[in-house]
Amino acid sequence: MDKANGLLWTGHKDGRIRSWRMDLETAATAPAPPPPGSGGEGSVGGSAHGGPNSAPVFREALTWQAYGRTPVLSMAITSYGEIWSGSEAGVIKAWPYDAIAKSLSLSPEERHMAALLVERAYIDLRNHCTVGNVCSLPASDVKYMLADHSRAKVWTLTSMTFALWDARTRELLKVFGMDGQVESARLDAPVMPEQPMEEVEVKVKPSKKDKSGGSLNFFQKSRNALMGAADAVRRVATKGTFVEDNRRTGAVAQADDGAIWSGCTNGCIIQWDGNGNRIQEFQHHTSSVQCIKALGDRVWVGYASGTVQVMDVDGNLLAGWTGHSCPVIRMAIGGSYIYTLAHHGGIRGWPLTSPGPLDDVLRTELANKELSYTRMEKINIMVGSWNVAQGKATAESLKAWLGSVASDVGLVVVGLQEVEMGAGFLAISAAKETVGLEGSANGQWWIDNIGKALDEGTSFHRVGSRQLAALLIAAWARKSLKPYVGDVEAAAVPCGLGRAIGNKVYDGIYVQTFKFLVVASIFEGCVLMYNYHNDKFLNMKNESWNEVIGRVLARYSRIFSLYTPYKIKGFCASATSVQLHKTVNVNGNQVDEVRPDLADADMVVFLGDFNYRLYGITYDEARDMVSQRSFDWLREKDQLRAEMKAGKVFQGMREGLIKFPPTYKFQKHAPGLGGYDSGEKKRIPAWCDRVLYRDSRAVSVAECSLECPVVAAITSYVAVMEVTESDHKPVRCTFSVDIARVDELTRRQEYGEIIESNEEVRSMLKESCFVPDSTVSTEEIILENQENIVFQITNNCETSKAAFEILCEGQSTKKDDGTKPEIIPRASFGFPLWLEVLPANGLIKPGETVDITIHHEDFYTQEEFVDGIPQNWWCEDTRDKEAVIMVNITGSTSTETKTHMINVRHRCPATSAPPPINPPVTLTPPVNNMPTEAPSKRSSKKKETSRQQQQDYAQFASTEVHDLYRMRCP
Repeated sequence: MDKANGLLWTGHKDGRIRSWRMDLETAATAPAPPPPGSGGEGSVGGSAHGGPNSAPVFREALTWQAYGRTPVLSMAITSYGEIWSGSEAGVIKAWPYDAIAKSLSLSPEERHMAALLVERAYIDLRNHCTVGNVCSLPASDVKYMLADHSRAKVWTLTSMTFALWDARTRELLKVFGMDGQVESARLDAPVMPEQPMEEVEVKVKPSKKDKSGGSLNFFQKSRNALMGAADAVRRVATKGTFVEDNRRTGAVAQADDGAIWSGCTNGCIIQWDGNGNRIQEFQHHTSSVQCIKALGDRVWVGYASGTVQVMDVDGNLLAGWTGHSCPVIRMAIGGSYIYTLAHHGGIRGWPLTSPGPLDDVLRTELANKELSYTRMEKINIMVGSWNVAQGKATAESLKAWLGSVASDVGLVVVGLQEVEMGAGFLAISAAKETVGLEGSANGQWWIDNIGKALDEGTSFHRVGSRQLAALLIAAWARKSLKPYVGDVEAAAVPCGLGRAIGNKVYDGIYVQTFKFLVVASIFEGCVLMYNYHNDKFLNMKNESWNEVIGRVLARYSRIFSLYTPYKIKGFCASATSVQLHKTVNVNGNQVDEVRPDLADADMVVFLGDFNYRLYGITYDEARDMVSQRSFDWLREKDQLRAEMKAGKVFQGMREGLIKFPPTYKFQKHAPGLGGYDSGEKKRIPAWCDRVLYRDSRAVSVAECSLECPVVAAITSYVAVMEVTESDHKPVRCTFSVDIARVDELTRRQEYGEIIESNEEVRSMLKESCFVPDSTVSTEEIILENQENIVFQITNNCETSKAAFEILCEGQSTKKDDGTKPEIIPRASFGFPLWLEVLPANGLIKPGETVDITIHHEDFYTQEEFVDGIPQNWWCEDTRDKEAVIMVNITGSTSTETKTHMINVRHRCPATSAPPPINPPVTLTPPVNNMPTEAPSKRSSKKKETSRQQQQDYAQFASTEVHDLYRMRCP
């Protein structure tokens, strides 16, 4: 954004750079855009009706083709007002502001020349550091750029490397990696692109079955074959890359203390100093860092999980909260709020003072008005589970299982086990998962036919599904609920052989309805190697289930983190919703963070073939009790009930009272209770197929409220005994769910009334706009004889840090006729090339002073570029110059600014002889020990070079060089 000229600069996928007039009055009075393709202006944001009186919100001011066939991936405006852009293959271009300013000043009749003038003036920075076709820059996409205004440098970033440049000379200073290892700007051998690995064909020779080897030998061989097949597919899909690097740069920003912050895709944050030296690395979240924003002594970080965190400039976590249900891709600061933009387009604002006392006051006031914005809803949910034993069901069976009660429910979740089995299918499934593919023909058949049983398309619509190997889970919502269903996400975790094969798996679906989260998870346990009447193996089964749950939490913590204790009950908003932070108490102390957990979901349902059996009972005893329907006695023999009661597995889950016969094992197509297994093994009947659940209640008697938003009650829990297509009977559980939700519009209105009427809140908001008192040691600086001048900025406040930023309002050159020259700003109030100010921004501690050094560069190169080729000529500008310096002071809780103005004038010496190098002149003695960056070595080197060039051109008098400058020599 170029505030100096009222322009917004954007880079586009078509390789073009465009500028847009932001001033509405200028946009309304600007000339009409020429026809498309003429290279002139365009407009966006006009009236939707396109009438003759429709005024565009933005009008295109200048556009040019920056890259021929590649997109503009990154842009930055340097401390000297130049625009730099990055593209694919490491191409970096600098666009001199003189050419841009001239193009912007052209009359409408000359507008057709504007784009050509800029396009031919570019500087190819990659060529600048390339000698003999060898370049020290990586040939990777330049995804990010950062202008370090504190030290007049530019950072360009690829996914894995950093490059540091001098913004004034465009000199490459060094290249280094994320580990901080420096590769100095030397010429290294070019890195040849990595050749893809050849495809490896895995052949498994058939062998005779070795029955004497036992099941362990068989499964070991099967595991090796399956894992080999999966690895082969993975190699082909990733072109030889076995491990995906999850440590790439995802965001970069500069804090007001001058430190550079870079965020990684694994959640790590790295701090760098201005010279590219690594300071520290820390991690407060596991999700990918998407954006970083800083103001004063605070830094905000947005993550792909939707989480927003705020830290101090030392990296200490102050607070965190769930900002959105999807990635936070951008952040901006305005007034007393920081605004976050989510991937789905939603924007929210958050007080800059948070965490702080204002949050607690607003939360208390909003809680007092809770009844006015609380709305109660009721929804019926049906959950069905069936181990289909690789079979298919008739329409009548599906109707008996699901269709008979579907008319009374709003949400249906169905889980199937053993949709398809066999070593070959498991191998293919594992291989497909590695390349992001899922599903099977059988799975799609079940989804389609269940949809028909539910009258999909007329009464219901499917909101999501997921298949992993033999497991399938899908959800349908009634069409009337469609506006209230969102953020549906499905997930799966293989937990079998090698933790990659789906012989034992978890499958889950996450559905948000009326702003509350239902997590429905389907499980299937491996039936082999368990002696169900042995306590040792029973403990192994419990440990296995606990491991499955642990792996689910570890892999899908991002989904659960959307609903962590960061989730709060209050919003406060002006134009957008602003959440209050639950993690900070009234004194501003941070409470202990709780890791994301399934407990953070509002309702959790586990369904599936858990494979727990009856213990301490014989086959005949079980058959007799079933025939007598003595289910109370049988329940006392149920392993799952006993283990849950002992707290060994599925802690916190509940189950409805079982009043139906055991669902396993039956002979297929055998009707009635006489169909239990009567073969050689005579498996004891058991309740293998179950539905467990948990709602928001900490105790069973809690009432539905915003503090306990979901209260569920089981209205039916049955097994459909007349269905005979499998050796398992399908089970069905229906819930009546009470939901307490917030009417967002009403709560925003209540919030607005609090802001307007509550004196305590108004006082706190006024205090948040506080700007620390400060003084600047001078109002005018005169530069002579290439001297260095030091002035001082003092923070007079004894309690708060002050952030300062030094900009150039504009520059002018003294006219020969004595008339007052016009002050012309460069892009983003950049400095003129003849002026150095170090540091140009930073933080001042309470009661302390910082020294600022100003230096004038007498001799410098005037460069013109034509198609990237420099047309250089040396000159000495002998005219007096003047610049107006702005010193902006801000606090940490608002963008309110106090500005100090300094006039900087340069008086040229009477002759062109090189002036002596003088030590720095201090306008006021320094009074603090805050480090100050001295003039760079490059300045002194350039002075020596400039003097040598002056001797080379000794035959020209100073007035002749002056004329060359005015004539703009070729």
